[in-house]
Amino acid sequence: MNYIVEHFRSEWAVFLLSMIPISELRGSIPLGISLGLPPFEVFLISIAGNMLPVPFLLKLFRPIIRYVARTRLLRRPAAYVLKKVNKGSNKVIRYELLGLFLLVAIPLPTTGAWTGSAVAAFLKLDFKKSFLFIFMGVITAGVIMLAISTAGASFWRMT
Repeated sequence: MNYIVEHFRSEWAVFLLSMIPISELRGSIPLGISLGLPPFEVFLISIAGNMLPVPFLLKLFRPIIRYVARTRLLRRPAAYVLKKVNKGSNKVIRYELLGLFLLVAIPLPTTGAWTGSAVAAFLKLDFKKSFLFIFMGVITAGVIMLAISTAGASFWRMT
């Protein structure tokens, strides 16, 4: 029974970490592998958690950031977010949906589903196409992170 409770907590930790901006898959997959969860399970949980906020971000990013940018308390953080989105949008404008895919697929800090969703919403890209290309980018980033994490775990066990 104790194993089931611990396993369940581990899965939730992976799921919740994959939903958080910046960490997303880059944090949740290594966490799941380090906790000893099966790699394919970690991959699926991380993708589900990473994709859960995407439809909401695609629909709500613009109105929320506009509202937040008008408040005195959150004006600076909103300006920072818009600066990051602007930086990511340059790549997307040039290559459109392929650029959106690459922005999400390359597992580097400040890239991923959150940034991709914000850029797509900011540029008013088609919802369904954006969702599809973000999903493909998340899967690609997940495969890359899974390969790196399992290789790293294997290397760690050998030493």
